[in-house]
Amino acid sequence: MTAFAQAPLTAPAVVPALFVSHGAPLFAIDAGTTGPALTQWGENLKAQYPGLRGVVIMSPHWMARSAQVMTGPQPATWHDFGGFPPALYQLQYPAAGSPALAQEVLGLLQAAGVAAQGDAARPFDHGAWVPLMHLFPQADVPVVQVALPVGAGPADVYALGAALRSLRSQGVLVVGSGSMTHNLAEFFGGERAPAPYVLEFSRWIEDALARGDTAALFNYRTQAPHASRAHPTEDHFLPIFFALGAAGDDLHANYLSREVMYSMLSMDAFALEPVAGRAG
Repeated sequence: MTAFAQAPLTAPAVVPALFVSHGAPLFAIDAGTTGPALTQWGENLKAQYPGLRGVVIMSPHWMARSAQVMTGPQPATWHDFGGFPPALYQLQYPAAGSPALAQEVLGLLQAAGVAAQGDAARPFDHGAWVPLMHLFPQADVPVVQVALPVGAGPADVYALGAALRSLRSQGVLVVGSGSMTHNLAEFFGGERAPAPYVLEFSRWIEDALARGDTAALFNYRTQAPHASRAHPTEDHFLPIFFALGAAGDDLHANYLSREVMYSMLSMDAFALEPVAGRAG
């Protein structure tokens, strides 16, 4: 049992923030070891926080010129990809939206000086619904998606997460969905041994998280080994800063997965828990 469950009833329970690598769309049906790990963590989370009232998630597959927030009550499942097996296009993730939570998100962002707007027609892109299918397979937790602003850097995305930090003490799970490594030019299919650069980059990030070295993470582009190869563009790495901003400084990265798929896709996923949440 963690320190979350042992906290006094008068103290607010703080939900961890979460970073997930959503991998290729095939992750929806080829779960590897990461999918079951997310499912188990999601089950434990709902048991530990029976008042869990929603998920706020950022995916790089929704990029907008400014901060945008999904406000619709029942977002559609968007199969925003091509060339995959027909079974993938039959999948639906029928989680409800939450207009009320969306308004809270908009209010917090605007209070932080972010010119955020609502989008009532936005569907779930695969960066949101694919990992959520594993995390909450019953689709029984309402979901609000937040766009990744075009041109934002690590500090900008961190600030967006930080603006929403208070939601974690109000029964909301804040999720950054991206990819620990994402060089699709090296995707050749098949299962092969992890590329050495993938492991070196991923473990450098893990070490920086363990040190609480936010400055190094902000400057990962110049400090992390093989950063430009791991991420030819930044979009799939930036959601990690959304989760970090929501978590704050006093955190422990509890790794749920270190799997590598197709040699070049690191599927790292970790919960960002208060230090008091360390096991033992």
